[in-house]
Amino acid sequence: MTGNATARPVGTDPLAEISGLSLGPVQGGPPVLHDARLTVPRGQVLGVVGRSGSGKSSLAYSLLGHVRPGLEVRSGTVRVAGLDPFDRADARRLRGRVVSFLGQDPASALNPALRIGTQIGEAVRLRSPARRAHEVRAQVEELLLSVRLPADRAFRRRLPSQVSGGQAQRVALALALAGTPALLVLDEPTSGLDTVLADRMRGLLAEVLSGGDRAALLVSHDPAWVASVAHEVVRLEGGRITGAGTPDAPVPAPRWSAGFPAGGPGPGRAPDTGSREAPRTGSREAPSAGSGGALSVRGLHAAHGRVSVLHGVSLTVPAGSCTAVVGPSGSGKTTLARCLAGLHRPARGTVEWREDGAEGGHGAPVQLVAQDARGALNPRESVRAALMRPLGRRHSAADAAREAARLLDLVSLDADLLARRPGELSGGQRQRVALARTLAAQPRVLVCDEITSALDRETASGILALLGSLRRTLGVTVVMVTHDLTAAAHHAERAVVLDAGRVAEAGPVDRVLTAPEHPVTRALLTHADGVVLAVPDQRR
Repeated sequence: MTGNATARPVGTDPLAEISGLSLGPVQGGPPVLHDARLTVPRGQVLGVVGRSGSGKSSLAYSLLGHVRPGLEVRSGTVRVAGLDPFDRADARRLRGRVVSFLGQDPASALNPALRIGTQIGEAVRLRSPARRAHEVRAQVEELLLSVRLPADRAFRRRLPSQVSGGQAQRVALALALAGTPALLVLDEPTSGLDTVLADRMRGLLAEVLSGGDRAALLVSHDPAWVASVAHEVVRLEGGRITGAGTPDAPVPAPRWSAGFPAGGPGPGRAPDTGSREAPRTGSREAPSAGSGGALSVRGLHAAHGRVSVLHGVSLTVPAGSCTAVVGPSGSGKTTLARCLAGLHRPARGTVEWREDGAEGGHGAPVQLVAQDARGALNPRESVRAALMRPLGRRHSAADAAREAARLLDLVSLDADLLARRPGELSGGQRQRVALARTLAAQPRVLVCDEITSALDRETASGILALLGSLRRTLGVTVVMVTHDLTAAAHHAERAVVLDAGRVAEAGPVDRVLTAPEHPVTRALLTHADGVVLAVPDQRR
């Protein structure tokens, strides 16, 4: 198919239709989405796959009449149930009532100051005929039960901060289902969950999408899941629809996966504008020869308000090594990462970095690379400004400018990206810029919190290969907080499994992921998709 291919699933009653839609930066530049055309019939699921930065989310958001900051509609039309979501009056009639959204970050859908029952109740009042208190409460309970959550008063009175990540995602789904919308827009709804919860969420969404005449547009980096629930799948590449087909007839493979043309992208190279080939690692890497010292954590206790999160966590990360921290959603992984970086004050315990024979002049020993690179970067400032701020504290303006270009080169990005803003970058490029800004502080330890969860597998592999390269060239130590057990198996020497704020087990990654001793580790491995390390049957 050509770049102007039209995706038209089988069906005679289109609920949503996008025709010739092009989106691009307000200040000019190449389009983010170019001449997109697709139809979503009633009662059918349209899957959308593609690399990070291919325009999938921009396409999905258009069904809600939304474009991210810095972009504008250049041409084309969008219609949902015959209404224009970009028209203010039509948008009020559509959003929540006809079309609802569920993304990968439940925090963006839930108000942290309102109790769960109150939030769902408000959505029910706005989107349904229910007005009396008992009618609203009955619908709230029905919605909670439909997403496999408790419906009792105690659960309804919880705040979002008092539920696990998986529960928060299901609460967000209940909000999206309030008012029985005809169209669900699902943007990576399982990418931030551990393997067990992601598997359960996929099953729950399959049930939601299987009955009635509800339609859905499903954006995901998991082609196997998309194929299992979608009636048709389209592929985006560089902002263009390049392939469409039924799950039984696979969508044509992207150009970067096989048969690379001369000068085209190859293994380890993303087709992002301004991104160069990243070094790749074929296996786990041993700590740098001659390195000494370690990041030492002893008896760490931490809480959020009155809720204890970490309970006596102890671990050691040898200098120059990579340790993977895995565990179920809500087990305390992010809180541990923030404690290591000095961003969350522990109630008790110590975090200490020491390195034998380390050279002086380094900045903060431990730096955090956050999961959400878009949220970590100021959308109003350029890449140059983001890098110059930490560099300007130690360098003259001229030296800081040279160092900014060097840091971009270090993370395999071209210097012409310095003038761009985050909204003009792909997901992989933003993550590399965030990593470059972190390196500007000259850290000895990088704590990476789920930095690949929002990226497609190819781009995620490039980021992980880049971390391996930084370990070799800079000698940095890496703590990798991740739900991706395959990444842990191939890039870390040691694994630490957290469960309910405690270390369930720890040891060499080969032992932990092949002969797990704790039930939570076995559960994570059982539900992992594509993990090459087997779990012995006798230990299940």
